[in-house]
Amino acid sequence: MCGIVAYIGTREAYPVILKGLKRLEYRGYDSSGVALLNGGLKVYKKKGKVAELEESLQGVDLHANIGIGHTRWATHGEPSDRNAHPHTSASGKLAMIHNGIIENYAQLKQELIKKGYVFHSDTDTEVLLNFIEDIQKNNNCPLEEAVRIALKRIVGAYVIVLIDNENPETLIAARKGSPLVIGIGKNEHFLASDASPIIEYTKEVVYVNDYEIAIIKPDELILKNLGNERQTPFITKLDMELAAIEKGGYDHFMLKEIFEQPQTIFDCLRGRLDADAGTITMSGIEKYADEIIAANRIVMVACGTSWHAGLVAEYIFEELCRINVEVEYASEFRYRNPVINKGDVIIAISQSGETADTLVAIENAKQKGAIILGVVNVVGSSIARASHAGAYTHAGPEIGVASTKAFTAQLAVLTMIALKIGYKKGTLNHDRYLQLLKELDAIPDKVASILQSTEAIQAIAEKYKDAPSSLFLGRGYNFPVALEGALKLKEISYIHAEGYPAAEMKHGPIALVDESLPVVFIATRDSFHEKVISNMQEIKARKGKIIAVINEGDEQSLS
Repeated sequence: MCGIVAYIGTREAYPVILKGLKRLEYRGYDSSGVALLNGGLKVYKKKGKVAELEESLQGVDLHANIGIGHTRWATHGEPSDRNAHPHTSASGKLAMIHNGIIENYAQLKQELIKKGYVFHSDTDTEVLLNFIEDIQKNNNCPLEEAVRIALKRIVGAYVIVLIDNENPETLIAARKGSPLVIGIGKNEHFLASDASPIIEYTKEVVYVNDYEIAIIKPDELILKNLGNERQTPFITKLDMELAAIEKGGYDHFMLKEIFEQPQTIFDCLRGRLDADAGTITMSGIEKYADEIIAANRIVMVACGTSWHAGLVAEYIFEELCRINVEVEYASEFRYRNPVINKGDVIIAISQSGETADTLVAIENAKQKGAIILGVVNVVGSSIARASHAGAYTHAGPEIGVASTKAFTAQLAVLTMIALKIGYKKGTLNHDRYLQLLKELDAIPDKVASILQSTEAIQAIAEKYKDAPSSLFLGRGYNFPVALEGALKLKEISYIHAEGYPAAEMKHGPIALVDESLPVVFIATRDSFHEKVISNMQEIKARKGKIIAVINEGDEQSLS
């Protein structure tokens, strides 16, 4: 995952690109760079964070009205100045930024080496750029045509943006599998991996589809497919505000997003859940309710945190709806030959709505006759457009690398869907249905109450911050929550952590327990509570350090 940003128009490009890179730094932070075109192509790039690039360019003449920028999360080639983007072609006439992975780059590289090309980085991006230039040179064709020919040979995922020294009024971009949004201004265009660098300048955007090439001039946007057929750009109005992508007084975006959860969950429920009236209004789900009820199974496909949300939802759907549910990693599902039958329901869960593996997975399932429901955050995103129906989470932009508010918003949406289907199907009686509606309606206030315990949470973090490893345990619904807790610790602290079903602790993990190992129990009061308490005693017997997430007033867990 990398961040790309580009500008063409009448204003100074560098300040726009630099600000955009800072907003996209959550997508990659091991190196960054810019290419600017003004009487010649100039490329500046540096290992490290965007701030280090900015500092290195103090006093440099960066005047230009067209430019591209990149912030990198390394795939091919270690983080270094030489592997940072943008990359330049052998002639020095072209520069390119890239988000994605070119799977057949090694074969292309060998072909180019035999032709005399010399490479100055370890990246697949430099290979693709020189492949494009080689096609342009050999076919004496416009850059746009060379890109089209090259992409027909490419295996993998990409968003690429090219800048051409000999055509200073045009950017060429293309997309497959990685996100690209183009903002439309007055005689100017903005390109980025998501809308956060764009919202300051315009709310009119076009989400580029897979296999589309964009030819962008200050006053013109042309979209074509790989068959050179013109496509009609679909202009979407952004519904986010600039304040939503600022830190708002918090030290970090992740912290801000954690504290936004009472509001984001409320926004997710608002207009849908009416606990007093006993109703849930979700038009997309209502349209396919009969098909969902009749389905032999529901398959949830997702990656990372969204996969954990699917695992929690598996328990909810099976209990409330009595429908068989399977939860699949999209990254594995797409490469298998899964048995998909007509009428199966696929629920695709994704914060961005652009997760490449999830998108490919649902496209494959759609071709086999499955019904696709999307649970996504970003309006107009690729998964939203590819789905038959679904529901937006309305969590607002999530800038932090580690997902927080998106996870809880996904759970809110998935719970509402399960409640609606279970009640309509008759597997959930009226009294239980009303009780659960009221409990769900109370969640925002309960989250707000938990967030008032900041000092106690900080004290626990301070106590265990130097632990080399940790274990997260839970049963039932709390097992996926334990997985998510372990993932968060790994993502933000670089500490090894493992999530496990509490009942399976004795089948391996218990051998690692000693006085240096913190063990986090998700131990809320449910039908498994007594058994979880027994698991705690097993940890205590081995001198493990227990951190318990429990219900208020649960004295039994504290004994």
